[in-house]
Amino acid sequence: MAWHGDQGNPWGGRNRPDIEETLRKLKQAFPIHSLPLAGKFGAFPALLAIIVILWLLSGIYFVAPDEVGVVKRFGEAVRTTLPGPHYHAPYPIETVLKPKVTQVRRYEIGFRTIGEGATGRSRVVPDESLMLTKGENIVNLGFIVQYKINDAMKFLFNVKFPDVTVKDAAEAAMWETVGENDIDDILTTEKFKIQQDTKVSLQRILDGYESGIQVVAVQLQDVHPPDQVMAAFKDVASAKEDRARMINEAQGYQNELIPRAKGRASQIVNEAMAYKQAKIIRANGDASRFTQMLAEYRQARDVTRKRLYIETMEEILPGINKIVMDPGLGRNILPHVPLVNPKAPEKP
Repeated sequence: MAWHGDQGNPWGGRNRPDIEETLRKLKQAFPIHSLPLAGKFGAFPALLAIIVILWLLSGIYFVAPDEVGVVKRFGEAVRTTLPGPHYHAPYPIETVLKPKVTQVRRYEIGFRTIGEGATGRSRVVPDESLMLTKGENIVNLGFIVQYKINDAMKFLFNVKFPDVTVKDAAEAAMWETVGENDIDDILTTEKFKIQQDTKVSLQRILDGYESGIQVVAVQLQDVHPPDQVMAAFKDVASAKEDRARMINEAQGYQNELIPRAKGRASQIVNEAMAYKQAKIIRANGDASRFTQMLAEYRQARDVTRKRLYIETMEEILPGINKIVMDPGLGRNILPHVPLVNPKAPEKP
């Protein structure tokens, strides 16, 4: 059976009480000759009664708000207790462990942080950070696993070294996830997906161990190719950035051109619709005019025919002087032909 640090100590992280020291203090506090039973039965029964009372009182314990109490009876876990005061049978019959179930623990894989705060720096651990991608490329990767306890009994009795268990399971989960992705995706766009996939895979492994551990988050810290090929990957990254920039520029031009084209198309459609309506109105007017003219023609065919002839000549011969003569009077009149063309330019 494994105890995690001071949590495995049934006396809550303190050393077990020294019986001889306790007896000595009791003798000083309660002199033997002053005990009620000292004269009749001697000092031993009274002293034994005090020890038994103190022993029974030692079963009182308190569980903090961020803890869960796990009571063991002769080494076997029998129950859990919530925050607050409780009692268990005194040692060695029962003992209590109080793991902190709300505390979020973290473990660094692929690197180690040296120092704290702004002065802290990280050190790469190659044995943990180098992983193989889908295309058999090597990537240097460091990440953090955050976890907490969700089942105190399983955590205390099914896992001997929780940090080592989390480390090994996290490495296996990350190797699996990285091996399913290309290096370009790992370095650029798929970091969040890799974190989520690794978290799911890690939780599945820990649940299979019945570890009582809940994975809170998996966070990638530093992802880059090995130093030997860093320059080549930078060139590839620059080319991808140029490609993305050109695509964005093309999309911007597209977004500018399409509304303009749509506006022009709408204008043409509106003009066509107006032209259509004008043609329809004119055709209806012409048809109405023809119908009216047909009715007049039927009433006075000769007059209507002459009027139509004159109107047609006015349309065909605009700007030409016309003389209308009565055929009955035209026989005695000499035709008049002008000798000077009024539109011809004068000679200097």
